[in-house]
Amino acid sequence: MYNLTDTPHQTFSIDFQAYKYFIITLTYDRGSFGCAINYGKSSIGLDNSQQWFDKANMNVFLRELEQQLELRIPDKFLEFNGWK
Repeated sequence: MYNLTDTPHQTFSIDFQAYKYFIITLTYDRGSFGCAINYGKSSIGLDNSQQWFDKANMNVFLRELEQQLELRIPDKFLEFNGWK
C-alpha cells in the first residue's frame, strides 16, 4: 500500500501480481476505484463497470478484471498454468 491519505480526502494505492504476468495497481480516490496494468512510469487503465466503491458489486468487479487481464495474456501461457 502507498499514497495513503486521509486529508483532504481518502486515497490509497495497492500493487499486486496477477497471473504471474502483470503488476496491477488498484487505486481508491474519494470513493472511486479502479485498476491499471503497471509498467513502471506508465500504466494501462482497465475498463470496469464498477467504478464507485460504495455501489460496487465486487463479484462483478473481479469478474470484469479477470476478463480484461485474460484478454491480454497469450492462451498458451494461461493453459500451461492451468488457468484456462
